[in-house]
Amino acid sequence: MRTVIAGGHGQIALRLERLLAARGDEVAGIIRKAEQADDLREAGAEPVVLDLESASVDEVAERLRGADAAVFAAGAGPGSGAARKDTVDKAAAVLFADAAVKAGVRRFVIVSSMGADPRHQGDEIFDVYLRAKGEADAYVRGLDALDWTILRPGQLTDDAGTGLVRLEARTGRGPIPRDDVAAVLAELVDTPATAGLTLELISGPAPVSVAVKSVAGN
Repeated sequence: MRTVIAGGHGQIALRLERLLAARGDEVAGIIRKAEQADDLREAGAEPVVLDLESASVDEVAERLRGADAAVFAAGAGPGSGAARKDTVDKAAAVLFADAAVKAGVRRFVIVSSMGADPRHQGDEIFDVYLRAKGEADAYVRGLDALDWTILRPGQLTDDAGTGLVRLEARTGRGPIPRDDVAAVLAELVDTPATAGLTLELISGPAPVSVAVKSVAGN
């Protein structure tokens, strides 16, 4: 299986690349800076240098052609201003989804955020972020050519993963190690029966594979 990940140098993406490569999958990560390439190679991924804030749909589709799945795990990051929430968290996600449609890649997983809502009120940076993520999610939901799954993790931590999660349409707030987010993404990519679902994720009682199987087809 070949998976292409947008935001390939992100903390969750690097973990996901290691997991996919370790199980024998082919994985490519889209990165903005050539100097990030060695980190991807070390994770077992093929680095693809492309700026999603300036690339065209055709350019991104060319990188996606032949893939079995696409994962959007890019983000402007906590230090960025409101403008980049729109250009990365929203516009780059829309671009990546359109490119997947153009390349004929049906399986599409997007890493969103708990609380993402296009109607979210407020003017703080985090409010803009939640609106941008919500708008991106709403756009992806409208694309019939994609078998999409939206994953909304709770508060991300760098604690070691436990492999035990709660994955449901509504979980309520809670923490989740990035290790476990990556493990759930690896399972979701391989579980097209989760298409059409928006899922919240926090630490919980169920092994990752059990949690994903229990929501599949719901």
